[in-house]
Amino acid sequence: MRTVKVAIVKGQSPKAMVRRSLDLIGANELIASDDRVLIKPNYICAKHPSTGVTTDSRVVEALIEFVEECGCKEITVGDGGSGDTDRVFDVVGIREVAARHGIRLVDLNDDERVEVPIPNALALPSVSVAKTVLESTCIINVPKLKVHHMSLVTLCIKNLMGAILPKSIIHSQLNERLADLASLITPRINLVEGIIGSELEEVEGKPVRMDLLISGRDIVATDAVGSAVMGVDPKRVRYLSLAEKKGVGTGDLSKIEILGEPIEKVKRRFSLPEAFE
Repeated sequence: MRTVKVAIVKGQSPKAMVRRSLDLIGANELIASDDRVLIKPNYICAKHPSTGVTTDSRVVEALIEFVEECGCKEITVGDGGSGDTDRVFDVVGIREVAARHGIRLVDLNDDERVEVPIPNALALPSVSVAKTVLESTCIINVPKLKVHHMSLVTLCIKNLMGAILPKSIIHSQLNERLADLASLITPRINLVEGIIGSELEEVEGKPVRMDLLISGRDIVATDAVGSAVMGVDPKRVRYLSLAEKKGVGTGDLSKIEILGEPIEKVKRRFSLPEAFE
């Protein structure tokens, strides 16, 4: 029985695509007017979204508008990249978006940190998390559709690394620690921005126009579908199976109901990093 739902929406208008995606997964049921909402894009480095590396600010703005319509007054956009996140804000155009809506824009790398234990950890018994993340009652996770030279893919779960410091702590026993992190930080909505994805590598890769969004409540299921859309069998993505064993979510495509476009209709086999070919 397919008990988990993930939506795939294809189109040309980012705003319309976001609205359709959110409608399909019933996102209006997930946000209350008194929620403190954090929208968490992928702003790893100072590259424009057209490179396939960073989250498109048009998608982020559509999410802001949706949250505003839900009556929320406390809305933050935040990430902690691997370089100068403040510069990334300018390059991707999110600073103007935040100013237009009068919301907070936070470099999570500069935020106050709180050391948080992870129960039943596989390899990460505790981690230092940005206080803004911990104080948010609703996280909307907005990664990019990309492959990765170490983890094979980088989607919703790996995007959680922007919430912690030092990020290098994840790279040893990578898959186990990503699964641990996913058991600690639990976004309410996951929306993979795949307007332009990246093949070959996550930062220096080749842009791939896909014109789609992938959304779901279940972070593991959303990553599994995102992997499949890039032509990667989710069973090859080790941190997904580990997260599933920890009870984080469902990674078995046979148990996931696909709403909107079917995987086979939008699927494109991404060129993978050399280590995974």
